[in-house]
Amino acid sequence: MHIHILGICGTFMGGLAALAREAGHKVTGCDTGVYPPMSDQLRGLGIELIEGYGADQLAFEPDVFVIGNVVSRTRQPDGSPKYPLMEAILNSGRPYTSGPQWLSGHVLHHPTHHPTGPRHVLAVAGTHGKTTTTAMLTWILEQAGLQPGFLVGGVPLNFGVSARLGEGNAFVIEADEYDTAFFDKRSKFVHYRPRTALLNNLEFDHADIFDNLADIERQFHHLVRTVPSQGRIVVNAGEESLQRVLAQGCWSEQVLFGNSPRNQSGFTAQGEPNDFKVFKAGQAVAHVQWGISGVHNQLNALAAIAAAEHVGVTPEVAARALAGFQNVKRRMEVRGVVHAHGGDITVYDDFAHHPTAIHTTVDGLRRQLKGAGKGSERILAIFEPRSNTMKLGSMTAQLPWSLEQADLAFCHAGGLEWDARAALIPMGARARVADTIDQLVAQVTASARPGDHLLCMSNGGFGGIHARLLEALKP
Repeated sequence: MHIHILGICGTFMGGLAALAREAGHKVTGCDTGVYPPMSDQLRGLGIELIEGYGADQLAFEPDVFVIGNVVSRTRQPDGSPKYPLMEAILNSGRPYTSGPQWLSGHVLHHPTHHPTGPRHVLAVAGTHGKTTTTAMLTWILEQAGLQPGFLVGGVPLNFGVSARLGEGNAFVIEADEYDTAFFDKRSKFVHYRPRTALLNNLEFDHADIFDNLADIERQFHHLVRTVPSQGRIVVNAGEESLQRVLAQGCWSEQVLFGNSPRNQSGFTAQGEPNDFKVFKAGQAVAHVQWGISGVHNQLNALAAIAAAEHVGVTPEVAARALAGFQNVKRRMEVRGVVHAHGGDITVYDDFAHHPTAIHTTVDGLRRQLKGAGKGSERILAIFEPRSNTMKLGSMTAQLPWSLEQADLAFCHAGGLEWDARAALIPMGARARVADTIDQLVAQVTASARPGDHLLCMSNGGFGGIHARLLEALKP
């Protein structure tokens, strides 16, 4: 089969492309604004990429066009379609489908496409931590000898690729609540039909498609409805929103995780995030010692351990596997260190873009520095409100709180329709705002000093700011 993917460089669609290629299909695709790591992965697989969405790509005559949710029926100011290829597909009557639908039919639930039959799908959902937890769970199953397939919305460092078919029966997938396609407004995860569903957390996000938190809770309940009675739902005990989801009806085993009074029979932790004991129903079952920081990652680990247990991996085996977990690209990834003026300046890259994720990331770095005896060293938080939710300005009031652990904050405000300077007034002189990347780089380099930690946060390429800072800071 030849598939042509529209929006191929998104993390999900790029992973789908890799799976399709591995399964023996011919894969081509198109996109705009390509940036690593997905662009590197696709080129490494030898997948042909076309810049833009020109209607001339109809001449490729694939068996089916697979449509990413970046594609819409939007028109340009002059009335021309933003995605002329999509208009040509519709007008010609050529076959098309969504990415999640193609994945479900050709990878997850097609018995002739895998020697063990329909896969045991483990789906990781939640507002935050999906990518990291999916990578953790996949690594646990890999170390336990299960040879899982996976599709992660990033590049796990333990594997070096974002997706593979796997030889075993288990398939781990990052389960996104964002909509499937312009012609299917259900959340992506309703297509996956998991036997194990992991619900990490749930708060308001994606303000461009959801009106309120209740709308997202309804979609999460659609996911819960698809889990069989012999399945397992792993739930963060501390999330009231998830309790509301389950109150709408649950037909599967529930296993809680997290140190909440509500959790008396599930998985809990005692100790520091990088060295803690794991308990189940109050009994010690494992001990995790690893190089990952942050309370949020401790919770992610508990969730992954609980999910892995459902496919026969004991908590003890899971904990041993986590000792070798290397995290995901763009998750507190050190991009370089500049040796200048008697000290080091470290530049990090992180995918954080929601205020809660920004807060968690900055707090995690602060805790890491304190644990290393470097609590007095400064954190310079450098971020751009790039996600659709942040661009709409619906969470500006949370920005000062999200940055409270940073010594200085630098915001790239180019293209925003709301006033970033006004939003950051509560931070006083600790906040700077720039309208261009050039201006932002100049502000940061003028403020940086030996011993500083420059934490760059964005869900995009951020104009290559990491390399630009490293170059500008050279003595």
